[in-house]
Amino acid sequence: MPRKLSIALLATLALAACNEQAPTNQTPIKVRGAEQDQLHKLDAFNLAIALKRAIYDAGYTCKRVTDGGFVGEWQNLDMWMAHCVYDKGAPRDWAIFAGPDGSAQVRDCRDVPASGLPACVIKRRPKGSFSEVK
Repeated sequence: MPRKLSIALLATLALAACNEQAPTNQTPIKVRGAEQDQLHKLDAFNLAIALKRAIYDAGYTCKRVTDGGFVGEWQNLDMWMAHCVYDKGAPRDWAIFAGPDGSAQVRDCRDVPASGLPACVIKRRPKGSFSEVK
């Protein structure tokens, strides 16, 4: 191999090695908001109101929430699920992602598996009834 080519190859390898970074043991930052924590404290009736409002604010409809609860965390979002029934038409399950800034994102649970998001499976239900105040 000619000398100039060898020098150029070694220089390129040296520069490439400079761009590699050593792995770091950084703990990911967890951002939480007061709104996220408040949802966990609600009874079933008031959680139904909160989830229904998020669904309506996103431009969808929900006649009545008959079941719902906490699904889990995804990144900095808390994932909730609401089972909505309607006077006419089939019931629908909605995934509601509550952000640390008080925002909510809503997705139809049928679309969730293809998007790489957690499945709409309730892991913790609130106390009380979704249909009556006690």
